[in-house]
Amino acid sequence: MKRINKTPKESEVVKTELVLPNDTNSLDNLFGGRLLEWMDVSAAIAAQRHSNCVVVTASVDNVSFVEPIKQGDVVTLKARVTRAFNSSMEVYIEVTAENPRTKQHIGSNSAFYTLVAMDNEGHKVIVPEIKPETKEERKFFKTALQRRELRLVMAGKMRLKESLSLKDVLTDE
Repeated sequence: MKRINKTPKESEVVKTELVLPNDTNSLDNLFGGRLLEWMDVSAAIAAQRHSNCVVVTASVDNVSFVEPIKQGDVVTLKARVTRAFNSSMEVYIEVTAENPRTKQHIGSNSAFYTLVAMDNEGHKVIVPEIKPETKEERKFFKTALQRRELRLVMAGKMRLKESLSLKDVLTDE
């Protein structure tokens, strides 16, 4: 069966949240866990748009909180599928915050999530391939294989010497 192609734009999600008092810690900064929840939901919506299936989160790459997000800020999350493998999809999420009074924007963080498409019985489903269109989309697509293999090596599901793209980067051979 031939897999159809979809563009990253077709999976794009833009989610906006207002940071309320129940979203913050004692310093009036957004709880990291709340932001991770919003990121996970955004990633899932993007992956569902791409696959037309129910999806589950398989992994989350390193998430560093660069700048605090304050109570009252407006948080914008942008997510899109960067590459699809067999049943898994890599989703890139970028988070920014805006102070509505000063209109100042800050980049808070970004991360790659991996989600897997499932059928109603919980079996993996083959997903459409990605056809990148822009220079940035092609860059994310090209480097996604390295990120995927690194995730698999770190999870103990692949040995470094089995990697197609990492062994030249990480070894002296």
